[in-house]
Amino acid sequence: MASELIQKQQEVIPKLEPGDRLSREVFRQRYASMPACKKAELIEGIVYMPSPVRLTNHNEPHFQLITWLGVYLASTPIARGADNATNRLDLENEPQPDGILFLRPEYGGQVSISSDDYVVGPPEFVAEVSSSSVAYDRGPKLRTFLRHGVKEYLLWRVEDARFEWNILRGENYFQLEPRTGNLLCSEAFPGLWLDVDAMLAGNLAKVLEALQQGIASPEHQHFIERHQR
Repeated sequence: MASELIQKQQEVIPKLEPGDRLSREVFRQRYASMPACKKAELIEGIVYMPSPVRLTNHNEPHFQLITWLGVYLASTPIARGADNATNRLDLENEPQPDGILFLRPEYGGQVSISSDDYVVGPPEFVAEVSSSSVAYDRGPKLRTFLRHGVKEYLLWRVEDARFEWNILRGENYFQLEPRTGNLLCSEAFPGLWLDVDAMLAGNLAKVLEALQQGIASPEHQHFIERHQR
């Protein structure tokens, strides 16, 4: 009888549909009831569900992006990162970014980790690989991250062969300017250097070469030492 009751309760939970307007609690309940669904986001109370992802337009860029972030984390013990982690921002926003970096809470980071193991609050750095989702990644999602104080929002517009690295200054985002050539250098995470031309060309070895130079820089070492005091 108990198993039949549980089965009936599961059957009456509606599936998530793109465009649904839901509270975070209802969104979470429906998402949990769909284990086959790999990604769904709640942005400003609206459900977004990406279409199936393609190799060249998402999977490979995503893999390269996460590799780049993971190598940086290996030399930055004061930070943590995640791939496709659910991020609880408020009652109407629960995005699931492609990649995030955040300072560990014990070193003054903006986020906390909930008792049920979710990232709560705005990460210092968010990255998205965007092709079919450009409109909402640059629209409602960007505005949500801005309002919540995400310090840096990196958007890789794959089909446009372009990176937009948004830096929070005051109450607005501004585009990060290259330091030399086409090298972008994070302000929130010193030493996180991106060779844009190499990444767009799929030359991961060259991307990591530039990153290692950033990791070896005095600013990266000072960043770690400052937070470990």
